[in-house]
Order: sequence, then C-alpha cells, then structure tokens
Amino acid sequence: MNRRFLLLLIAAATLFAVSAPATAATASTTGTQTNGTQTNGTQPTAQAACGASRPGWAHCLALYRVPARAAVAGAEPSGYGPTDLRSAYDYPATGGANQTVAIVDAYDDPTAETDLAAYRSQYGQPTCSTANGCFAQVNQTGQTGPLPTPNAGWAVEISLDLDMVSAACPGCHILLVEADTPSMDDLAASVDTAVRLGATEVSNSYGGAEDAGPDVLSYRSHYKHPGVAIVASSGDLGFGTAQAPAVFASVIAVGGTSLVRADNARGWSETAWSGAGSGCSAWVAKPAWQTDPHCHMRTVADLSADADPDTGVAVYDTYQQPGWLVVGGTSASAPFVAGGIALAGNPSQLGNAARIYRHPGAFNDVVGGTAGGPSCGGDYLCNGVTGYDAPTGVGSPRGLGGL
Repeated sequence: MNRRFLLLLIAAATLFAVSAPATAATASTTGTQTNGTQTNGTQPTAQAACGASRPGWAHCLALYRVPARAAVAGAEPSGYGPTDLRSAYDYPATGGANQTVAIVDAYDDPTAETDLAAYRSQYGQPTCSTANGCFAQVNQTGQTGPLPTPNAGWAVEISLDLDMVSAACPGCHILLVEADTPSMDDLAASVDTAVRLGATEVSNSYGGAEDAGPDVLSYRSHYKHPGVAIVASSGDLGFGTAQAPAVFASVIAVGGTSLVRADNARGWSETAWSGAGSGCSAWVAKPAWQTDPHCHMRTVADLSADADPDTGVAVYDTYQQPGWLVVGGTSASAPFVAGGIALAGNPSQLGNAARIYRHPGAFNDVVGGTAGGPSCGGDYLCNGVTGYDAPTGVGSPRGLGGL
C-alpha cells in the first residue's frame, strides 16, 4: 500500500473515531443465539453499556442485549458459557490457584458479589466470595469502603469482567478495583492499587481515543509493572484511532472476533468482528517485537477472542438489569484473555506482548471479516487476513502455549 495514501486513511480514521459516539452500531442482528448456538431469526439489537466519554475520560466497552427468551429454572442461559469458551479456545478446566486477576472499572456495582455467585453456581464453579478469600471488592485506594457511586452501565461491565475471568479461570482469585470516576487519572490510580494489592494480571475493559496527543502518554507508567501482565480492550468502533490504554507498548491489546460453531476439527470458526478496535498509533513508538509493514508506530491489537455481541457470552447482572444478558464487545475478550494468562501462570513473561508474537503457532489464525470504520481497502490493518492483522492480532488462543 502507498505510504502517503495509508497516512491519509489513518488521518481520516482519527477524525471519525474522535467524532463517533460509543454506540452499538457495529453490532449485527442477523441471527439468534440460544445456549451458545447461532440460529436464523431476529434478535434484540445490542446497546452500549456506557455512553461516549469526554476528553480525559474513558468509556467501558461492553455491548449487551437482553435475550428474547428469558432464562427459566433448569434451562441454560442464552450466550456462550464457560464450557463453550473452554472448548473454543482449548483452555483447561483447572489451574490458576496462585494467581490474582484484577478487574479495574469505574463506579460501583452494588450486586457484584451476589451476581458473581449466581453465575458461578449456574455453571457449577467453586464459590468465590469475600468470606472464603477468593474475591475482594475495593475502591481506588484499596479500601473496602466507602465504595464509589453506583452506575448501571458500568455495573454491566463489571459483571461481564468478573464472569469472563471466572469462565477462563475458575480457580483464580479475583480482585475488583472500582475507580471513583472513569477519568484516566482515577483509572490509572486504580491499576497501581491493583498491583500494590498483589494482582498478577490486571484487565482493563475501557478505552479513550489517543486524540489527546502527548498528554495520553503521561499515563503509560501506570500500565507498566514488571512481573504483572496488563491487558486492555482494543475498542468497539472498528478501524480508526488507537485506544488508550491498549495502545501502550507495555499493554497486551485484545481485539475481537465473531465465534460460531463449525463442522471442522476445531468445532469452531472465527472471523474478525466488525467492531474490533484496530489502528496505527500516532504517538506510541513501534515496539521491537512488532514488525507489521504498514504502520511504523504501535499497531493495535496483539491477539483476540470472541467479542461480537451476536455471538456473545452469558452474563448475570441484577443491578437495574433483569439478570441474564448476552454481552459482547472487546470488554469480553480482554478479561477472558487475562484469565488465560493466569491459567498459564506466566505473568512475569508478559510485561508486554513480545512472548505472544514469538509463538504464532499457539494461536488460531483468524481469517475473514472486516473491522468497521473508514476503509483501508484489503489491507491487514482493518481486515482478517492470513497471519497478523490489526483487528485480531496474531489470532485467538489455542490453548495456553502462547500465554
């Protein structure tokens, strides 16, 4: 691709991403998913849990819908559950007992612990509670109270994050750190708190466009902690401006796929999800371990997992929600990958994504699909192609060999 033309495309993408609100416009509505199976029909349109953010603030990246068929006693909820996801990504059912996965979000979810208990009970997972020391919920200074003001949108995000860590690593400890607000200042402080309290992995399912320029770079040190794997969602607006914190070179940026059952050896098929955040940074230098040819700065993403709300995951949330939801967005893929890193037990080797790029054979190459937003033609920056591409990175986990 002509470099001058590519730079014009990136500039157009930047203008688009700065002006575009956080909506679920990229979510398709061509099928109905029941018990983890995609069928023909019509389903509710996914909506963004959090609205657009103002400069200096981030927004959560969860897209959710209330299933057309409500869960009834004894029935499986709509959406993929832990067994589906372990099958798709070849995760083992046990492990992670010495790992603590931290979830950093904004505001408070008053029903976080009871909703987590309901999710884990539904899928036969061991109890993870404050009482048995598996779960902790603290504010951004690390105290159990007072917690921030409750917020229904961020509560969906929190429930999604907790459930996806549980789906990936039911034996892990979980630490929920709730920032006072979604400001980058408060979220960055919360990451530091999570590490101080012993997190081995920190998952961040939020983002803000790097259009703030060099000011965004002032937060990089908060997302770099030797010995701790820092994971972040790549965004839900498709190809365009790279999102912080995913764009930082010390962060493992997780993109998104559409995951469906298939009649093949794996039993599953994936393509790039239309909303998968992908882009070429305007500010962050190219890491030495990233060698794609058409972006001379940091490229997002590094790897991926299911994020399409039409092939979404089952989540339980009762704070101003009816209970079972089907949720997607790269908010789903990031904590699931963080849980996989915990299962593998190698957070000290994942201070950045270099290890992931050294083991391409440990990932499912995601071919097909296009990230929405301004077109980059057939280029890998916005299309699922053989080998590395920006929407899905090196691919989705195929076991734990690359994590």
